[in-house]
Amino acid sequence: MATAGLIGGLGPDTTVYYYRQILAAWHSHDPATAPHLVIDSIDVNKIFQLVEFNRPALADYLSASVDRLARAGADFAAITANMPHLAFSDVAARSPIPLVSIIVTCAEAAEAHGVVRLALLGTRFTMEAPMYPDELGRRGIQVVTPSERERAFIHDHYVGELLKGKFRPEVRQRVETIVARLRDEESIDGVILGGTELALLLPSAIVAELPAFNTMALHVDAIVKRLGA
Repeated sequence: MATAGLIGGLGPDTTVYYYRQILAAWHSHDPATAPHLVIDSIDVNKIFQLVEFNRPALADYLSASVDRLARAGADFAAITANMPHLAFSDVAARSPIPLVSIIVTCAEAAEAHGVVRLALLGTRFTMEAPMYPDELGRRGIQVVTPSERERAFIHDHYVGELLKGKFRPEVRQRVETIVARLRDEESIDGVILGGTELALLLPSAIVAELPAFNTMALHVDAIVKRLGA
């Protein structure tokens, strides 16, 4: 059995979800054994600072985490959040072990589902970055983002509440309203929950009558498959 390395702490609730879901999925696969996991918990506040002000240092910070995981015996690694994937290419290029991308995993699922126009939700940095449009665009899928005001609402509540484990019904309703507007005005046929905490805020597979691509759940599935390969 391979050993998976998880870069965690981004935020803590998400890391706990990854851990529990990997164990549960593995148990369904082979209840007689348990998967080998190593977690390196890093500083989510520092990640936000580096994303905004120093992307090269972000790659260095994440690479140091991957190196620790490799030294601890991980055969491959995954970053348990969307936003740090802004530096994924640089980190993967210098990594001593393979990395499982949450962006590629989501794009593969969207392509298999046959959607052609997806809304992207996440932090402001994720919604405004080219990583999802580029990866999905190679597969003929367009990415639509909320308006500037809507992006600000999602980002502010993501950072101020979701990362702290606070999931309020009124925030959930507002995000669902944003998706419904994009459905009616932008003709989207699905939504990417491009922030792992969003999957905790919006746990249903359907949001505003559209399929929701839970990037965290998709990533967990990819990690479990790699563990059993």
